[in-house]
Amino acid sequence: MSTLRFGQHLIKASAVFLQTELSFALVNRKPVVPGHVLVCPLRPVERFRDLQPDELADLFSTTQRVANLVEKHFNANALTIAIQDGPEAGQTVKHVHVHVLPRKSGDFEQNDSVYDELQKHDREDENIPSRWRSEEEMAAEASDLRIQLEKP
Repeated sequence: MSTLRFGQHLIKASAVFLQTELSFALVNRKPVVPGHVLVCPLRPVERFRDLQPDELADLFSTTQRVANLVEKHFNANALTIAIQDGPEAGQTVKHVHVHVLPRKSGDFEQNDSVYDELQKHDREDENIPSRWRSEEEMAAEASDLRIQLEKP
C-alpha cells in the first residue's frame, strides 16, 4: 500500500494506521481535537446507503476498534463518533467516512459545539496547505497509533 483513495484525495500510507480487508483508518490533516481520526471503507463509496453489508460491518467493527484506541491513547473519557452523509450534512469528501474524536471534559465551552466545528473544519482554509498539519506530523501520529495497536 503506497497510497489509498479518499474521495478526491490520495492518502499516503504513512498517514494510515490501520487497514482491514474492507476499511482503513487515517489521521486527520486538520483535527478538530487532538486524536481526531477518520475510518473509511476501502471502496470509494459516496453515500452511507451505498455500502454493501460486509463493508458496513467491517466499517463499524473497525470504527469500534479505532475508537477504543484513540480514547485510551489520547487520555479521553468520551468519544464523538459522527458521519456526515451528503453535502447538506456537511460532507465535503465524496467518500463515506466516520469521524472519531476523543473527548475530554471542557474541550468545548458548549459540548455540542463539536458538531459546529465538524461542519466547518474541512471548508475553512481548504486550499491553504499552510493551515494543514505537515506530512511528518501526520506520519508520526499514525506511527504512534500503529505501535499502540500492536500492544496486547
